[in-house]
Amino acid sequence: MRKSLFKWHSITALVALLPLILIAITGSILVFKTEIDTWLMPKQMSVNLTASQPRENLNVLINNISTTHPNFLMGSWELFDDKVRADTAYIIDKHSGAWYKLYINQYNGELLSTPVPLNHNLTDWLLSLHYTFLLDFTGTVLGSIFAIILLFLGISGIILHKRFWAKLFTLRFSAARRIFYSDVHKLIGIISSPIILILAFTGGYYNIAEVVHEVSEHIEPHPILKAPLYHKDTDFQLLLDKSENYIANFKASYFTFPFEPELHITFYGEVPTANPLTSEYASTVTYHRETSKLLSSYDIRNASDINAVVDTFRKLHFGYFAGLPSKIIWCVLGLSPLWLALTGLYFYWFRKARPSKKALAKQAAQAC
Repeated sequence: MRKSLFKWHSITALVALLPLILIAITGSILVFKTEIDTWLMPKQMSVNLTASQPRENLNVLINNISTTHPNFLMGSWELFDDKVRADTAYIIDKHSGAWYKLYINQYNGELLSTPVPLNHNLTDWLLSLHYTFLLDFTGTVLGSIFAIILLFLGISGIILHKRFWAKLFTLRFSAARRIFYSDVHKLIGIISSPIILILAFTGGYYNIAEVVHEVSEHIEPHPILKAPLYHKDTDFQLLLDKSENYIANFKASYFTFPFEPELHITFYGEVPTANPLTSEYASTVTYHRETSKLLSSYDIRNASDINAVVDTFRKLHFGYFAGLPSKIIWCVLGLSPLWLALTGLYFYWFRKARPSKKALAKQAAQAC
């Protein structure tokens, strides 16, 4: 049993070697995506205003983008009110249906950038590389497979070294190189295994969910939109303000326009909870796109246990639930597949280069 498990552990690790290294490196970088974006694009990402300045009316902001870029339709919007980070608007090209993004100062309505494709900026390109290997739907399927492989490697590694506590921090520096690398491999694997299992499971969930969504909802592509699907007199600021009436202490962080025939206007936001892993998109308020009447409200505080658990996947995957300390841990331990691959590869070549028992017996017989 152990021998077979070790064999499959080694085979799957070799098969997924390069993709897992790529996922690990890009994932560790993306832990600090916001910080990197702010450093590379300070004029687009930052607003830096006084604490007393209120947000501009949402309708004014939307109108500024619509009039400046008439060849685009509104898709979705990231909302910020920390006086530091600019809002991000996601817009759709009327001719191609492609999605673009731009930054806007939510306090004075100034457009801080021109529309660019979703993977135009460095970290957005890395995000696409991380999740889809730049292969769109095919890459999402591959990402799901490699996430499952990473999950298997984490579980099988724990089983193979189930008595790790006996010599957890043992590194035999004076031993043969093979033994030393074996100690390093086990040490890194055991220390990082909880994080790796979390990243593999949550990442696999997101990719598989996206695959299921694409297969079930987009068997036939929707026609490219030429005009908004919501009523021209929709008051988005009013809808935003009314959301707190339906969910107590609701603070919107994101909302979507009806960019597909079956969609309406939905605000996503956070609410105060005792769970530090509850995401900033956990609760939703949805309005009819033509009448602006409330269709539904969803409060994560009243959700089922399984939905509450699934909601924690976001913070668990990106590692920002405890601020900078958790992000540093996720960044460092998220790189462990790289070091595990290098030490594991050494074992593989060592075993291939080492003479077999049969070969050694033959050599001994010839010597006699």
